[in-house]
Amino acid sequence: MTDSVFSTMVKKLSKHSLAVAGFWILVFLYTVCILAEFVAPYNFDSENRGNSYAPPTEIHFTDAFGKFSFQPIFYDVSYGFNEYYQRVYVEDTTRSHHIGLFVKGEPYKLAGIIPCSVHLFGGTDGGRLYLMGADSRGRDLLSRMVFGSRVSLTVGLIGVFISTFLGILIGGIAGYYGGITDALLMRTCEMVMLVPSFYLLLAMRAAFPPDVSSSTVYILIVLVLSFIGWAGLARVVRGMSKSISQREFVIAARSLGQRDLVIIFKHVIPQTYSFLIVSVTLAIPSYILGESALSMIGLGIMDPQASWGNMLSDAMNIADVRFHPWILYPGLFIFITVMAFNFLGDGLRDVFDPKSAK
Repeated sequence: MTDSVFSTMVKKLSKHSLAVAGFWILVFLYTVCILAEFVAPYNFDSENRGNSYAPPTEIHFTDAFGKFSFQPIFYDVSYGFNEYYQRVYVEDTTRSHHIGLFVKGEPYKLAGIIPCSVHLFGGTDGGRLYLMGADSRGRDLLSRMVFGSRVSLTVGLIGVFISTFLGILIGGIAGYYGGITDALLMRTCEMVMLVPSFYLLLAMRAAFPPDVSSSTVYILIVLVLSFIGWAGLARVVRGMSKSISQREFVIAARSLGQRDLVIIFKHVIPQTYSFLIVSVTLAIPSYILGESALSMIGLGIMDPQASWGNMLSDAMNIADVRFHPWILYPGLFIFITVMAFNFLGDGLRDVFDPKSAK
């Protein structure tokens, strides 16, 4: 793709404000995902049972004596019970802390290699900060959502990568060769498309021991979703490949003696890139939602490992949602991510549409 073509595409995409917003939201989310240990103030399994379902920390810019502070202040909280025996948290104004940047906290390994203990932000003097509240075990929801993004955001990318590769390979071969090869591969695609993905996930998960590790479950989810996702893409690529293989430049390459696989991947498949880019962008949300649904019902990523799906399992109890509404924050992040991908996909579809305005 030449620089002039790329600049034209960027210019067209910049006119799609929702697509641009979705792009930068995704850039932010994936940056946080990569730097999770640094961004999160605590580890995903760091808990304090005494702060079970602690509400979001109140931020103040004046201390207990009314003195203004440029550095945000928060107080330790303690709980008691009201007349209905419900846990009620109150601030202890005698124990104040500041919110600082690049504070020293729990040790970790940056990128899994470099030992470090500096976090992007956190409470000073050992103060426990809950910007988005705590869960039932007193774990910081914000930290768990940051770590959970690694599962929820990467499952879509890895799954789509596998399914797209299979779809391109099988669809390209079927469309290029045609005949019996086309018929056999397309009947295989139709058989795969008949398999309900969610129930297949349930069956596969039930076949594994209950104590299987979360990493194994993660790989299982990716493989099953990829196994289901490639078939529909392969049918579309097959139709495009069938048409492209009859064009003059393909016939010329064939007459020059180039091998079939070289022609498919060098001349045929590149002509489908515009469709593939849009298709991949719009397919990723389905993988995110699939993992989230499975984890939410307890058959995906298991506690204490964090994913946006298993964090929502607490929200299945309507009483908990009523008294602790902040446990719905993971659902909000799932919604934002899915909408961002959809907006970006719509914008890319307009960019690659030959009938759209120049």
